[in-house]
Amino acid sequence: MAGIKFDRVFKRFGEVTVLKDLNIDIPDQEFLVLVGPSGCGKSTALRCLAGLEEISDGNIYIGDRVVNDVPPKDRDIAMVFQSYALYPHMSVYDNMAFGLKLRKVPRQEIERRVKEAAEMLSIGHLLDRKPKALSGGQRQRVALGRAIVRDPAVFLMDEPLSNLDAKLRVQTRAEISKLHQRLKTTFIYVTHDQTEAMTMGNRIAVMREGILQQLDTPQTLYDHPANMFVAGFIGSPSMNFFEAKLDRSNGGLVVDIPGAFHIPVPANKMEAIGSHAGKDIYFGIRPEDVHDAHYVPRGVDESACVQTNVDVVEPMGSEIYAYIEQGGKEFIGRFDPRSAVRTGHAVDIVFDMDKMHIFDRETERALV
Repeated sequence: MAGIKFDRVFKRFGEVTVLKDLNIDIPDQEFLVLVGPSGCGKSTALRCLAGLEEISDGNIYIGDRVVNDVPPKDRDIAMVFQSYALYPHMSVYDNMAFGLKLRKVPRQEIERRVKEAAEMLSIGHLLDRKPKALSGGQRQRVALGRAIVRDPAVFLMDEPLSNLDAKLRVQTRAEISKLHQRLKTTFIYVTHDQTEAMTMGNRIAVMREGILQQLDTPQTLYDHPANMFVAGFIGSPSMNFFEAKLDRSNGGLVVDIPGAFHIPVPANKMEAIGSHAGKDIYFGIRPEDVHDAHYVPRGVDESACVQTNVDVVEPMGSEIYAYIEQGGKEFIGRFDPRSAVRTGHAVDIVFDMDKMHIFDRETERALV
């Protein structure tokens, strides 16, 4: 078992810097998710940890050991890729046992480990089959089993669910979470899917253009994003953003969205943001905090009520997505399924201003 540490790590490909001063400390047995859009450096960070890429500056620790110059085979890691990478001419058993045979592990020990891992992944009845006789989900479980039998100190997973259909992705991500709980080993998981990140990780590292934006628990990232990028990336649908100004009015504060609406700021928020009065800001509100005025959840202050127009309605069964327009500003609300909102009709909406987000117009950093 081992913790991981990226200590001021840089990775350059010629003139292009892919990782920029990456600092992450991952305790033993944690499930950390690296998330971000394509090209943000998350897979490169994983490959550097695995030893598949050499770092340009800094140090990577596995446990107390600097592994910058340690060959991949000696780092005590196991990696699961997006591609299953199974040997098509070998049975499931032989695919899972292959790495152990190369290491000259005794036959009885190989058999014990393979059968134990197969039982854990519910593929014990598939050990005699070839990969071509397996479904995508079964192949991915074989790839996981091949990593498990090595009994590594660290599991690295690079978008392992990308090739699965939607239902299998949900099922397999639950299996991976259970696997982490059973093995009690350090997991580092790379994905571009924020839903996977939110549901699987103990902590999430959000990356953008090689720079770590924020590292925290899923709920903290959701409730207290450090900047507009994190706020927009975490949550589905994405947070609504408006160019606005913070003004004083009648002894209080209002968010003024020109040509659209004025929204009063709750008294409990005024102390935190009062020093920004008179400044241009970005106002952020999540779709789930925009309510049909007829179905406002208990405890939400209804004073921030405005009339808007509905462009598109998407009934989802458990909720309704309403695409709303007012004064040339377009945004999304997630309404109660009982809402009678209709396309092309007016609707009164309530913003839950206790859940509002305010960002600096220049730096895009959170002000609340």
